[in-house]
Amino acid sequence: MIVSEHNAIEDRPSAERRARTAMPRVLVVGVGGIGGVLCAHVARARSEQLSALVALSTNDEIMRSIERDGMRVRGSGEPFVARATVVRELSKTDPPFDLVLLATQPPQVEEAARRVLPFLADDGAMVCLQNGLCERRIERIAGPNRVLGAVVAWGASMLEPGLYERTSQGGFTLGRADGRVDDPRLASLASILDAVGPVKLTGNLAGVRWSKLAINSAISTLGTIGGDRLGPLLRRSIVRRLALEIMSETVDVARAERVQLEKVAGTLDLDWLALTPSERRGAYSIALKHALLIAVGAKFRRMRSSMLSAIERGRVPAVDFLNGEVVSHGAERGVATPVNGLATARVHALARGEARPGPDQLDALARDAGLLR
Repeated sequence: MIVSEHNAIEDRPSAERRARTAMPRVLVVGVGGIGGVLCAHVARARSEQLSALVALSTNDEIMRSIERDGMRVRGSGEPFVARATVVRELSKTDPPFDLVLLATQPPQVEEAARRVLPFLADDGAMVCLQNGLCERRIERIAGPNRVLGAVVAWGASMLEPGLYERTSQGGFTLGRADGRVDDPRLASLASILDAVGPVKLTGNLAGVRWSKLAINSAISTLGTIGGDRLGPLLRRSIVRRLALEIMSETVDVARAERVQLEKVAGTLDLDWLALTPSERRGAYSIALKHALLIAVGAKFRRMRSSMLSAIERGRVPAVDFLNGEVVSHGAERGVATPVNGLATARVHALARGEARPGPDQLDALARDAGLLR
């Protein structure tokens, strides 16, 4: 039984006791790759338009680096340094935040949401930046009308504490789980995030999320297993075939859930990319799909899996929120997801230290999936 936690929140001070300025107060929770690059861009371009911009981190080394040297960003675009307030704890005497941007890895997002919930304004919203399907999880904590989704269409890594590399350009797609686009908080969030990249609103957040889930379940997970950046990985035909199998299973589950998939970045059509039964038997048209993945690998060649970084840092990888989510939803709908299941198990084995990421692990996955003899 799922219990809705927001009903148990203690009564908050009245609006009169915590009057807020017209400019929003923004909290960024987590300053890893995505959170750090986002915070740096917003601090550089939007600081005068915000009542406050605060970043919350539990990593003392990252905090000290940012306090000393600022947030250093390189990669796509000119390198720059931005200054931002980074704290380990929030003060109960501070005014509440209008927007709380959850930029942790998925395994930490629910704990993070519970931690900062007392600091969220009554009419504020938490924003899920994670890959996967996290909005419903956070709605059970904060309440169904206090959660927004932000699908991230760019990549970033933290090379060392406080030093960030933006590995690809792109922006955001914003929406709500219930499909409403008239929420004024979406417009406020869009005006803040367009400092990072182009922003659009959607009335079909589920369709955007599931399409992105199909992509990430392939790219991020295979990048973790293979221990390399996207470009070198997708040069191998067996890796492309694994990616197509993972994405196809994800599309099958989304269809079973009656989700209308959206094109990724306006062009990548998952309904077309998913393998048909004849293509799985070797139809010629699969060559076109391989060619598309080669082009994707070339465009995003520097992209590195955040799950791989998590494993390297001894943290829990987010595979249960990607391939594991596909497997669990597939089981509920009676849809087979064998390759996603095998990939999930292999990432967990890598996280336990049973093997090291590398090309041999991808070959082993392909053999287990019956794609290599």
